[in-house]
Amino acid sequence: MNAVIYARFSSHNQTEQSIEGQLKVCYEFAQKNGYTVVGEYIDRALSGTTDARPDFLRMIADSDKKGFQYVLVYQLDRFARNRYDSATYKAKLKKNGVRVLSARENITDDASGILVEGLLESMAEYYSAELSQKIRRGMDINAEKCLSNGSNPGLGYRVDAERRFYIEPEEAAVVQDVFERYASGQTVTEICASLNAQGVKTSRGAAFNKNSLRTMLQNKRYIGVYKYRDKETPGGMPRIIEDDLFYKVQEILQKNKKAPAHAKAKQEYLLTTKLFCGKCRDMMTGVKGTSHTGTAYYYYKCNNAKKKLCDKKAVQKDYIENLVIAECRKQLSTANIDKIAHEVVALCEREKDTSGIKRVEKAIKENERKQKNLMAAVAECEIESVRKSLYAEISRLNTEHDTLNNEYAIEKAGVVSLTIAEVKFFLSQLKKGRADDISYRKTLINVFVNAVYLYDDKLTIFFNSGDKPVTVDADLLQAVEENSGFAFEPNCSTKEALQF
Repeated sequence: MNAVIYARFSSHNQTEQSIEGQLKVCYEFAQKNGYTVVGEYIDRALSGTTDARPDFLRMIADSDKKGFQYVLVYQLDRFARNRYDSATYKAKLKKNGVRVLSARENITDDASGILVEGLLESMAEYYSAELSQKIRRGMDINAEKCLSNGSNPGLGYRVDAERRFYIEPEEAAVVQDVFERYASGQTVTEICASLNAQGVKTSRGAAFNKNSLRTMLQNKRYIGVYKYRDKETPGGMPRIIEDDLFYKVQEILQKNKKAPAHAKAKQEYLLTTKLFCGKCRDMMTGVKGTSHTGTAYYYYKCNNAKKKLCDKKAVQKDYIENLVIAECRKQLSTANIDKIAHEVVALCEREKDTSGIKRVEKAIKENERKQKNLMAAVAECEIESVRKSLYAEISRLNTEHDTLNNEYAIEKAGVVSLTIAEVKFFLSQLKKGRADDISYRKTLINVFVNAVYLYDDKLTIFFNSGDKPVTVDADLLQAVEENSGFAFEPNCSTKEALQF
């Protein structure tokens, strides 16, 4: 299995040697556990409390390419110190089949911590409007002024300290050249090859490919259009490309666009990164099989078995997922909901990081102090030229005050505060869900399941709630079916199914 290493140090108390030490431990961990390290991502002197880390974001983006299955870190605080960010980015990695592993900690996180991350990720969707309201308000204020909201500005642009966009001349020349070459008849493939041969990188620091180049060629920012959500503001960005050239390129792109392939139903393997072979301990991942009649069947198969290094048989996808879902539903007893709610809220309070809020609050107070002093100076000053300069400074401080209030709203929204009532309500809603609903099934597994180990005659489930592992065998199967609220329909007998 392929893995990458993520390492960082964040302060003057840590040095480049900290990176070397982290890499050494991670490589030793990879060798011991049979992982092949295919890349390193390193951020120097950057805090884990922020996601504005170039190599970290590049790693998240690169996970789309399916080139690795694990991210190795020295310990979990190297990945993120903000629980909400950790949950968010682990969820993005998980969608790409990537799991975060700690070289120094025995499991990916303590049980309560994983449960909190699962709840935060799921509750963020459940309470999406409420949780994002303050952040959206701050972003709306920025958008009204055509300021950056923190996303990648795109090749050819930079963002100054006041969040305003400006043109980076050398990169803008590359953009102009790309548009002209495509308009003159060069293909996307030819342009990508040329740019990569010259060592030109995308705005994310990666090599160009067809997708990144097409995205750039369709970006309206280059003709001065600022876009936020569904609203476009002409003239909100500094222009790099003239309209005639831009729209000529759009016509060619449209003409060269191939008809989309027929959509295929995509199977979601809900236990990806959580299901492991009981024999060799390697991960089991989804595979598809087709019968002689053309019927498709979906299974989980041990990765070592695919290489003929393990004799574990594949297991039917729906069958094993139904078993796990049934056990997850049992976790939602009244007593367990109360226990989980108290543990989650207590952990969130212990890990709450308000340093960003305090920093902005201090800056706001200092800004207000300066404005008060300047107003007093204006009242006493009789020299007109001096009064004008004082008013100009007051105006600047007013603008700064608006920006600080915006930052305060964003910092405040980034600090997760959960109440026991909120968590209990969310878990109670989970209890009422339909076991055949895909979103519901994903949420249950995400919140509760740490790992599932599948043997020839049983499976053992480790839950994030900290309860004892549950083993399902032939004697328990009938009870599971009766209590789960839905029936299993494997294509084989009970005994055969449990032997997989």
